[in-house]
Parts: sequence; structure tokens; C-alpha cells
Amino acid sequence: MKYITIAIILIITFHISLSQDRLSGKSFATRSEVLARNGMAATNHPIASQIAIEILKKGGSAIDAAIAANAFLGFADPGMNGIGGDLFAIVWDAESEKLFGLNASGRSPESLSFEYIKKETDNGLKYWESPLSVTTPGCVDGWFALHEKFGRLPFEELLMPTIEYARQGIPITSETADNFKEIEKSIQESENTNFKEIYFVNNEQFPRKGDIFQNPALANTLEKIAKEGRIGFYEGDVATAIETHMKAVGGFLTKEDLKKNKPEWVDPVSVNYRGYDVWELPPNGQGMTVLQILNILEGFDMASLRYGTPEHIHHFLEAKKLAYEDQAKYYGDPEFNTLPIEGLLAKEYAAERRKLIDPDVAGIYHPGIPVGDHTIYLTVADSEGNMISFIQSLYSLFGSMEVPRGLGFALQNRGGGFVMEKGHINQYAPGKRPFHTIIPAFVTKDGSPFISFGLMGGSMQPQGHVQIIMNLIDFGMNLQEAGDAPRIFHQGTIYYDGHKDTVGDTYLESGFEYETIRQLMDKGHQIRMHKGIYGGYQAIMLKNGVYYGASESRKDGQAAGY
Repeated sequence: MKYITIAIILIITFHISLSQDRLSGKSFATRSEVLARNGMAATNHPIASQIAIEILKKGGSAIDAAIAANAFLGFADPGMNGIGGDLFAIVWDAESEKLFGLNASGRSPESLSFEYIKKETDNGLKYWESPLSVTTPGCVDGWFALHEKFGRLPFEELLMPTIEYARQGIPITSETADNFKEIEKSIQESENTNFKEIYFVNNEQFPRKGDIFQNPALANTLEKIAKEGRIGFYEGDVATAIETHMKAVGGFLTKEDLKKNKPEWVDPVSVNYRGYDVWELPPNGQGMTVLQILNILEGFDMASLRYGTPEHIHHFLEAKKLAYEDQAKYYGDPEFNTLPIEGLLAKEYAAERRKLIDPDVAGIYHPGIPVGDHTIYLTVADSEGNMISFIQSLYSLFGSMEVPRGLGFALQNRGGGFVMEKGHINQYAPGKRPFHTIIPAFVTKDGSPFISFGLMGGSMQPQGHVQIIMNLIDFGMNLQEAGDAPRIFHQGTIYYDGHKDTVGDTYLESGFEYETIRQLMDKGHQIRMHKGIYGGYQAIMLKNGVYYGASESRKDGQAAGY
């Protein structure tokens, strides 16, 4: 009997050991952090990370490397990002020991009115799926603004790797192939010939995993940008092709809109969370939501609640819902509105909001605006200590799916961030920047750079940022574990009929204990299980002169250093 008992104990121990990481003991840990001294890149595609490292080795700055990696991702992962979209970045400049923020989001067409869109939507048009949702692409202007301020290598050298890959072709990755399948049938049934010429094999279907994908038209466009600078995109043949296409499909974006585009350098905003300064960009994006959630959570001893407990998840969800109520009411283009940024980020305001949380009951709050989730995030650090947190997107998968003939890229549908409601802070207006979902993040400690990170995924992004910060600071995880840990995603719903509100849906990734789920349901949370929507994470940490890199285990990416 004694030997049977020992055998059972050994079997149980063996099974427990199989479910735990060999180093950390955490069941969700996937791999170790990447460590290097001279430079680090973390992106959602291994070749993009390699290109970034190659640029760093040639003497390029972290900013040069980020531009080069982003250019490649616009070719290799075209549903998620590309030169038809917008970008945002936070840069740590080692020389000035200062953070810089760049808002390179484009504006709505000057000739398109709110009244015209309202008339069309009242007649059944789905605005955000139509050519009317196309706004000016800010990406290329963002590249040149970053390069002018922080670049070292000639600009054409940054685009050359992608130009060569686009001509020669690359094998399609698993994640990209899966994304293609989401929209393949609808494209096949459409008359979108320009799209099919660029992205379909023999105009029949998307390439499958492992198939070689080429885009010589995009290579030609990038070559023009490399030679002519920003006017190679915003003026001349490319701008003419965009305007011609938009007129043909009933859109309003013009050469004049493109020519007038201008990115904006902005001051990042921050709050201190348990001794760490967490930085985001101010609106028209949603980054401040992260800071508001952290301010509310700082009043609770989250470390003692422990990761994965009902108490941890409940307090996170309630803080999220409170902050998203403010997001829906106060976040918009600051040129069209007066935004109470200082008041929203005040600790005193957070303390008042915190009082609304009942530790035993799921509260009912108004959620934020429903948003899309097709984005890439990357971060790069160089040997001099410069770091960049960089995010770029088309909004929906392939954005508007409008592909001007011969250019090799799709235009974004970022106008989907507008609201067709008179008086709303994000009401559509000509020449206005829409509410934006894509947000880069940065953390400093005692005035020095600590972590550059991001987590793409529409309205998951602020929730994901907060979870990463909590995992690192409250729950003591390392940089890779912080991204590997099972995630939480809350999606709220407002029913205007009779002002009936709900607590919304909470999606839990697999890995949380059944007892935790049961107790959350007892508190009134609507729990759902879903395999996706949990975002994509990349991060670089600087600690004692060493870079630590982490990459999303749920995606095809890679952290690489040298």
C-alpha cells in the first residue's frame, strides 16, 4: 500500500511539473526573455525583427530600425497595417533624456460633410465599411517626421529591404493566412478587382500559409517615396492615383487633403503608479484610459489580491468600466474640443470614482465606443539608449479595402472612429481627426527609461496595457510572463431603449480557475470564453544596462537582440 501511495504522489507530481514552466513554475509561461546589450527589436514578424537588427548594426538609430520594420510589415502583414494607414509613436531620446510623442493620424476629407454622411447612412449605407470612411493616411508623413528628428541612415536605406522582399516574395505566415480567411469569401463575391490583383493568387483566393507572396506594385510605390521623399506619396502620381480611385468609388479624399497632411509632435501624458511613471499619448487616441484605470486601481492593494483571483479580476473590470465611461464622453480631437485632461488624470478624481466600486457586485457603467482591432505594434532600442514605442494600423482588416490601381496598398477606414450623432465629442466634421484606438506606451522609473511596450487590439489595448503593468508591478512577473499570462477582455453594451444598461460581457482567456469564474458570476459578471480578441504584445525593458525583449506568444513575432 505504501508503494502505491508513493507511485500516486509521483504521478501527480509529474503531471504538475508538466503543466508548469521549467524555469518560472508558472503554467502559462511560454519562453524566456531575450537579453542583449547593443540593441533589441520586438515585432510580430521574425523577418521584421531581423530587418530592424540589421539597420541597428549598420549604425541606424532605433527610430530608423522601427521605420524599416514597419515598412516590411506593411508588405508582409498587409491586412493589419501599411502606408494607407496612420501611426503613433513615443520616443525616448537618450541625448536629451526626454520623451517625445508623435501623432501621425490623418484627417477627414475637407469636402465631405456630416449632412452628406447622415443622409447616406439614413438610406442604409454602412459608413465605416464604405469609401466615405477613408481618411488621409498619416503613416508616411509620420515616418519622415521621425526620421528628420531622430534618424541617422539615409531614408532610402530604410525602405530598401522591403522593396527587395516585395519584389522577390516571402512565404505567408500562419497568422496572416488565418486573417486572410476571415474576408476571403466576401472579396471573392465582390467586384473589387484592384484588391484581387494585389492580394489574390490568380484573382481567385488569398495565398495560403507557406505560399510565396509578392507585391511589386508596393515596391514601386516605396521606391518613389525613397527617391522623392514625402511628396512622392502626398503629391504627384501617387496622390493622383488615390484621388482618381476615390472619385471612381464615391469617396471624397483629394490630392489637396493629402498635400495638406501634417503630423504633430505632442507631449506624452503620465500618471505615477506605485513609483513608476506610465506614459501614453493624449487624445484623439484612447491612451489616457490606461492612466485613468491605473489611478483607480492604485487605491487597492492589488498585490495582496494575487493574480487570477476573483478579487483581482473584479476590481480590474470595475476600474475599466469607470474609465471607459469617461473615454466615451471626453476623448476626441483637441482641435475641435476642450478636453479636461488634467482633471481626468487627477488622483483626487480617481479617488472619487473609486468610491463607486462595490467589491461584491458588478457595476453598471456606460462603456466606450465599439472599435476595430487590426493593428501592428513594435518596439526597438539601440546601443545609445534610444527607444521607440511604435504602433500603426489600417483600423479594420485591410481598412476600407479600397486599393488604388497600381499602388500596392489599401487605404484605411479610420473614419469609423467618428460618431454620427449631433453634439457627440467625436461627431464627424470635415478636416477632423477621428477617435483613435492605437496607442503606444512607455514606462520610466526615477526619470530613466524602463519599458517600451504596447498591446494591439482595438478596445483591448487600454485593458491590455493595464494588465501588463499590473503583471509586472503588482504580481512580480518578468517581461515575457507579463505577456504570456491569461488575459481579460471586457466589452460593454449600451441599450438606449428605455436607457437600459447591462454589465457587458467579460471574456476570459483559458487558464483561469473554475472557482474564480464561478465567484465572478456570483458577483454579477457575464462571463464568456473566446479564443481570440486578447491582443498582441511586444516589449523591451532596460535594466542595469541590459535590454530584455519579449514578444507575443499568441502571434508569429519575435524579440531579437545583438
